[in-house]
Amino acid sequence: MSEVITTEAGPIVGVLALQGDVREHAAVLTALGATVVAVRRLSELEQVQALVIPGGESTTIDKLLRAFDLRDPVIAAIDAGLPVLGSCAGMVLLARDIVGGIEGQQTLGGIPMTVRRNAFGRQVDSAEVALTWEPDGSDMHATFIRAPWVEAYDAGVEVLATVAGRDEDAQGSHAVAVRYGNCIATAFHPEISGDHRVHQLLLDVVASRRD
Repeated sequence: MSEVITTEAGPIVGVLALQGDVREHAAVLTALGATVVAVRRLSELEQVQALVIPGGESTTIDKLLRAFDLRDPVIAAIDAGLPVLGSCAGMVLLARDIVGGIEGQQTLGGIPMTVRRNAFGRQVDSAEVALTWEPDGSDMHATFIRAPWVEAYDAGVEVLATVAGRDEDAQGSHAVAVRYGNCIATAFHPEISGDHRVHQLLLDVVASRRD
């Protein structure tokens, strides 16, 4: 039987529960009225109307996806239009290409972008950064923990937030939150900030598919 975090009525959202900030994402989604399923098996993936790929260690999650025979089913679900949110390591996994990955590291694709793994690692291990959330133009405080950022992206990718370059080698700004179709990715950790707009956006995408 699947592990259901809450039985409240609402959209059924899976949180990939192989490694990382699973409980934190589940708590936010529960507060927003979703029913949350911890996804470790294909049968659990098949139940959900959306999926969250949490922060953690992207190389470890990649290896565990393959060990649990979930990598190909998750790719197929994304290709079929399943709404997905990836935060931090989840952003790396949703990228088409990685800069700074380890040998043999694979991604799920989903968003035609190139992500630099651990882009913040040389400067800060953790930082609270004030952003502009572009969908409504309001301020957002975002927590970055050895975070990636987006180095390049295709024309169809919508940038939701950016940060300025953070060392002498970084020019201009970098996207740290993006959307491409039903896929959303953030370099920061929306599950620990107390700001639920990123998760609400995911639920809005689910609702739009049900209308």
